Amino acid sequence: MSNNLSSETVGVAPDYSKKECWCKLPEISKDVDTFYIYATEYIMGSFAEGAPDFASLDNTEMLQGAEAEYNLHASAYVDSTNLFMPYYRQSGLKYAGEMARKTGTADTAFEGMPINDITAALDYYFENYNGGRPFIIAGHSQGSAMVLVLLRTYFKDHPEYYSRMVAAYPIGYSVTDEYLAANPHLKFASGETDTGVIIAWNTEGPKNLETNAHNLVVLPNTRSINPLNWKLDETYAPASMNLGSLMANEETGEPEIKDVGADAQINLARGVVITNAKGEPMDEETAKAAAEFFGPDGRHNEDYLFFYNNIKDNVAKRVAAFKARRM
Repeated sequence: MSNNLSSETVGVAPDYSKKECWCKLPEISKDVDTFYIYATEYIMGSFAEGAPDFASLDNTEMLQGAEAEYNLHASAYVDSTNLFMPYYRQSGLKYAGEMARKTGTADTAFEGMPINDITAALDYYFENYNGGRPFIIAGHSQGSAMVLVLLRTYFKDHPEYYSRMVAAYPIGYSVTDEYLAANPHLKFASGETDTGVIIAWNTEGPKNLETNAHNLVVLPNTRSINPLNWKLDETYAPASMNLGSLMANEETGEPEIKDVGADAQINLARGVVITNAKGEPMDEETAKAAAEFFGPDGRHNEDYLFFYNNIKDNVAKRVAAFKARRM
């Protein structure tokens, strides 16, 4: 990205008519879109002395992370939809953690600049790019937190857009009972092909459950849908139901579809998906930060990766169901 955007760290949102403000702008080849909001990618740099709370649009760590997230997460939507992915000035992990300790949730870290940027991008998308097509709105982590804000505010104020929403995938953040009760126009998914619904889960390993570990993205009274059997109860889904995980090749480091034994079972009391699959290896510094924020057995980084082909398959099925219901 050109450095002329580096000064846009305060005040009005970026100018989304500029192509450099978008990580991905597709050639239109499908009749359904996805608007994807990336997760916190301003991570280790946010802990540096004197580092700002929010990343500027030319923050190298964020730009590289957003590109990686496109390849590892957002690409799950590309077979079925045209994918739009804006850059935005996001909260750093350090600041999100500070706000969570003060208020009990990281939500306040995403208010102001991040949500204002995303709202401006969404406005520009609907007014200039969408062309009346049905759409999916999706994200991960911080991006998913903003999807949830948009569902209760932006789309409530824009029913003409909301009526075309195939589904929302705010994966890796908490959709709580209180959130749904306060927003009766929203519904959590109840199966594999319902549309106009919210599809979400948080993934953890058994030790997080056993120790009742603190996890920044897991709030009380949250709920998950099982990404293998698409049930809401504690029915166990064996790894044989997994269509393929997207994991790094041990020799080349390049992502490839693999069988890593990623099973899934909801724990209703905690509201999460428990898997026995092991997470991707991390360097010591990153692993320490991950454990602090997501617990000693967190699988936050693998919310998409473990269930990648199942997500891709589910997107196709919900798109088909939405089209069938509109015919």
